[in-house]
Amino acid sequence: MQRIRTLDSWKEVLEQSHEMPCLVLKFSLTCISSISALKEFKALATELPKYVVIVQKERDVSNAIERDLQVKHESPQFIILQGGKGIWQATHYKIKQSLLAEGLSLYVK
Repeated sequence: MQRIRTLDSWKEVLEQSHEMPCLVLKFSLTCISSISALKEFKALATELPKYVVIVQKERDVSNAIERDLQVKHESPQFIILQGGKGIWQATHYKIKQSLLAEGLSLYVK
């Protein structure tokens, strides 16, 4: 799991999603549901690259994700990127290993 800290890094991840799906978790350091979501995200068994954005520290990256994907900001927010687009997302207490795995099996081709 890698942290996206800069706009350039975000653009690289977005480009990478054209080659293979990528998983992104946006979370807040001060939110209980975000802490739970981070644990679930870390435990998710997958070969796909996983990335984390801390919304308080990387606000510009969080805003770019919202703008580039045209997905309303939530925190916590799990997004599957494929082909430069957000193809599936889960927010708050719906970020559970079982639901994320189901989303991957349904939407990642």
